Amino acid sequence: MQNSQKDFRNKLLGRKGEALTCKYLKRRGYRILERNYKTPFGEADIVAMSKDGYTCFVEVKTRESDAFGLPAEAVTREKQRKYRMMAKYWCTMLKREVPIRFDVASVWEGELEYFENAFI
Repeated sequence: MQNSQKDFRNKLLGRKGEALTCKYLKRRGYRILERNYKTPFGEADIVAMSKDGYTCFVEVKTRESDAFGLPAEAVTREKQRKYRMMAKYWCTMLKREVPIRFDVASVWEGELEYFENAFI
């Protein structure tokens, strides 16, 4: 029971971070294409179109404390690999190549820091 409460709390915290990130992106002229985009390789938190035509795959990391490090530090090489596979899958579904960018939104104590081109 304890784990399910913690999982639920973490899911709510993650959703708050995603909502904050979507607001941030919209204010900057991005168009949200997908939230929680599911693929055989995992789930992308946000897929958005930037003003300059990039399809941005955004990983949102939300933390209430820095006890386990800053949120952006949690985007591991494995997570990056999965995001690259998700982007390939996106292009396959579109049946064409599109300019892709990988961004990370780091939400800590209610403050958002956004990293464009966080990895390739």
